[in-house]
Amino acid sequence: MKLMRWGAEDCERPGLVDADGGLRDLSPALGGSAATPLDPDVLAALARLDPQDLPLLPPDTRLGACIGSAGKVVGVGLNYADHVREAGMQAPPAPLLFMKACRVSAPDGPLWLPPGHAKVDWEIELAVVIGREAVCVAEADALDHVAGYAAFIDFSERAWQLEGPGQWVKGKSFPSFAPIGPLLATVDSVPDPHRLRLWLEVNDQRLQDSSTAEMIFRVPQLISDISRHMALYPGDVIATGTPPGVGMGLRPQRWLAAGDRIRAGIDGFGEQHHECRPWPGKAP
Repeated sequence: MKLMRWGAEDCERPGLVDADGGLRDLSPALGGSAATPLDPDVLAALARLDPQDLPLLPPDTRLGACIGSAGKVVGVGLNYADHVREAGMQAPPAPLLFMKACRVSAPDGPLWLPPGHAKVDWEIELAVVIGREAVCVAEADALDHVAGYAAFIDFSERAWQLEGPGQWVKGKSFPSFAPIGPLLATVDSVPDPHRLRLWLEVNDQRLQDSSTAEMIFRVPQLISDISRHMALYPGDVIATGTPPGVGMGLRPQRWLAAGDRIRAGIDGFGEQHHECRPWPGKAP
């Protein structure tokens, strides 16, 4: 299945995409619940529904973040072989982890540029959404804990991340720095999460274009490793790393500015569109 959330901002309801690309309201099948189902057993039951029995939504319906509010967002650094080669670095011996302390946001909302920003950068990634609690799980059992996969952009302020005192989280957590969606592809609809094309454009220029086949640590390895160090709960997101073409890796380096437009996606998971805007001075 391909799930989504539809409706006005902060009032979204769960839905799914039918075989013809139509948007369907899933909430009647959930007893009117506004929560996105993530438990793998519930998703397996929903997969047996006939989408034609669900209300059809207008094609221009607004789509929000595909999981509503997430738990924690765990990022993985240097996890693409082609990105490591581009950077002239060595592949890490184990997953490099960091946290993003911001809520997930819509796939078509503005990217807010922080006051005093200098080096705002982009990273298209495959997100793994946890559907069942995972603590110290084996690689062989890891996918049993996954609800699905989505496109995710890890926006960063590199000067805050790398050039000042403190941890990476400072440069990773400004509002709008974690857009996800528009679609959540359930595990049964993704035969191999390591054969997905992901890409990103800035002002119509393709800067990132790669495949999840380039991952150094694959999804089961990441879940197993992370779950040995912390509990993963339903709604948690793992951002699995990015391929080459980020602004920091270009020569000369390139940073986002007001008015820039970002278009990105993972084939089959829909597209994201963002315009860079100055921070309005209050929570968006």
